[in-house]
Amino acid sequence: MRVFFIIILFLTSIFSSYGQNDDYMLWTKIGVKGKVSKKLSYSGAINIRFGGTGIETFFPQIGLEYKLKKWLKPSIEYRFIIDKNKYGNYKSSNRLNFNVELGKNVDRFSLGFRIRYQYAFNRISQQEYNPDFDQAFRFKPFLEYNIKGSKFTPIVSSEFFYDPQLGPNGREFTKIRVGVGAKLNLKGPHTVGFKYQFDKKFNYKDGFRHVLGLSYSYKIK
Repeated sequence: MRVFFIIILFLTSIFSSYGQNDDYMLWTKIGVKGKVSKKLSYSGAINIRFGGTGIETFFPQIGLEYKLKKWLKPSIEYRFIIDKNKYGNYKSSNRLNFNVELGKNVDRFSLGFRIRYQYAFNRISQQEYNPDFDQAFRFKPFLEYNIKGSKFTPIVSSEFFYDPQLGPNGREFTKIRVGVGAKLNLKGPHTVGFKYQFDKKFNYKDGFRHVLGLSYSYKIK
């Protein structure tokens, strides 16, 4: 655990030294998951996102997922979000995620597609639209590959953010996100994940946001 936090601090200091057009962040997630019944499962996690000025976003989350069919899994999540605004102040908000995940296995490939509607409420202050935290539809295709005899499962994904509200530019796609990484399935209930992703907002002068993601999950039997 000590080594983990040393790595976080080291990477955060590196990110703060890059150019002004692009953002560099480290996202960490520690979570648990388990089953209520054969088809109903639960999850909980704590997410911390580091940027050039330290912790920029913190949010715990809880969720429920129901296996309606082998290829169809609806779920709901609640997040309490504390986010640093452009003035350096932390503001809080609440968000619900309504998800539907479709999946199919083809040989060693796992093909998936997630549709998410996110709804933010009880915001302390209104800022400019943020596709990460405000009302949005999100469309995420992803692909996993099961390597024979390996503990690693490579994953590639992309995600498209759509603002359903009628803003200055009308209803529109606001951002794209692309990621590549892997899951490391350890012995017992432990799973470790890592990824690199970048995202870019449309119709904004901001540069790319580069993210290194690290996650750990414990499965309760």
